[in-house]
This record gives sequence, C-alpha cells and structure tokens, in this order.
Amino acid sequence: MHFSICQTILQNISRVIVGKSRPMELLLTALIAEGHALLNDVPGVGKTLMAKALAKSIGGSFKRVQFTPDLLPADITGFNIYDQKNSEFKFQPGPVMSNVLLADEINRTVPRTQASLLESMEERQVTVDGVTLPLPRPFFVVATQNPIDMEGTFPLPEAQLDRFLLCIDLGYPSREEEAKILERFQQDDPLSELQPVAAPHRIFELQQAREKILVSAPVREYIVAIVEATRSFPALRYGASPRGSLHLLKAAQALAMLRNREYVLPDDVKALVVPLLSHRLILRMEEQLKGVTAPEILQEIVTGIPVPVSDE
Repeated sequence: MHFSICQTILQNISRVIVGKSRPMELLLTALIAEGHALLNDVPGVGKTLMAKALAKSIGGSFKRVQFTPDLLPADITGFNIYDQKNSEFKFQPGPVMSNVLLADEINRTVPRTQASLLESMEERQVTVDGVTLPLPRPFFVVATQNPIDMEGTFPLPEAQLDRFLLCIDLGYPSREEEAKILERFQQDDPLSELQPVAAPHRIFELQQAREKILVSAPVREYIVAIVEATRSFPALRYGASPRGSLHLLKAAQALAMLRNREYVLPDDVKALVVPLLSHRLILRMEEQLKGVTAPEILQEIVTGIPVPVSDE
C-alpha cells in the first residue's frame, strides 16, 4: 500500500515535470524521511515548478515565500498584533504554518531571516514572543537557490546547510526532454490542472511506516564507516557530523520504501551519499583551488569502503 501511494505521487508530479525521475525520487525521499530539501541549480530548470507539483500532489496547505534582502523573520514565523476591539494581542500566523513551505531563492535574504527557519526545520515548532506553537504535520521545507548568481546573495551558513537532508541538483534536460517541455507547455499549464492524489495524513502515515523499515547491523556499520571516513580524509577540513549518519539512515529507509522493500540495502545508502553528504563537507582551501569537489571526494570514499554482504 505504501509503495503504491509513493508511485502515485511520483506519477502525478511527472504530469508536470518532464524527465527528472531521479530528482523527483530524492525529493519524495526527503519528505518521507521527515527531512527538508535544498534544490540547488541554475535558473530555469524547474526547481520551483517541481516543489509546487509535489505540494499539489500531496494535498494540504502550501505557502511560497520569495526571499529578498528586506524580508524579516516575522514575515516567515508570524507576529502578534493588537486587537483594539477585544483589547488583546492576536497571533497572525506566518507562512511557516503550512504543510509545505517553499523558500524560493533562500540565499537572497540576510542571515538573521535565514536563521528564523532553524527552529521550525529541526523541532517542528515556532516560537513567537516567548510562546511556542507546534507546526502542522507533515512539515516540509523545500528551499531553492541559484549557485551561479553570487551578487546580492548571502550564502547559507554550515549550521543551516546541515539542517537540509538532501541537496538536489536537477541539471539540464536532454534535447528530447526539452522538446517535450515545449510541447507540454505550448498551450496549457499542467500545474494549474494538477489535482491532489494523497492527503497530509497519508504522508504522515508514510513517515511512521518508514521508521519500521529494517536496517541491519552491517548496513548501520557501513553508514558509520562512510561518515567517519569524511572526518579523516586529507582533502577535507571538516567532515560530516553524527546528524549526517542519522540522516543517511533515515533517507535510506525512505528510499527502500520507494523501491518497495521492507529493508535497507547498501545500494540504497550508496545512492544517497552524494546528495546527502556533499553539502555538509568543507574542503581545504588548496583542494578548492585545484578544482576538487565534494562529490568527487565522496565517490572516492565510497569506492574505498567494503560493501557489506546483506543477509536479507
């Protein structure tokens, strides 16, 4: 049943998005693993469109915030306003009070406003004027940023990057896919006609079911070995924290569910290493000057660690 719901959601998104099966799978993986996703790619490849298609597919509430330099924390979390008629303060909820929050171009706002999402992303709650309020379940942040446009941007600090479960690159479409995009959007907007195929409580059930996906001791040790290797690799100044290990385990469980299995295989872990760990690593300056990238280092690490033989 869980597998069929996942496939139905992916098929519904594909009514809008042409190709991109891998990024769509990763985006749904992040949602089921109760994480958040950062879509990091050049302008115009469909980052915002994919986030909107997912939000429509799962039903529930959806809010989009265009991050700009003048955006304030209260514009996201909400604020108290004085009701003169009743002589009391009334809370005006911000867009964070939604099932899916699209933080568009998150690196265009100042660090103070970026940090206003930290509590919400980690603890599923928001605190305004000393009062803590729970967020709807599920709560999923999809942030976008353009890595090539550096003027007028404020790079996300490492502490906030670490809150994102996956960093997903979409890439350019193939020639055939781009022709299909032109055909599909020539007269109509498929997004406007997209209907929900799930509901928030179904997504919450998927998240709970994900916790029961079996992760054997050898696979857990494999995860630890990969993450630990990032802390001693010569080209890296800082490796991944234990949060990286925990996120890798949860994401592997979610991916196993998407692949219709009740247990995690080492291949699930390997498929997630780059999108899950690359944004958590800090390279030494000399390696950056040589053009070395985090994905290249992670591929080298994975190649050098023996793959456990599953007993399943």
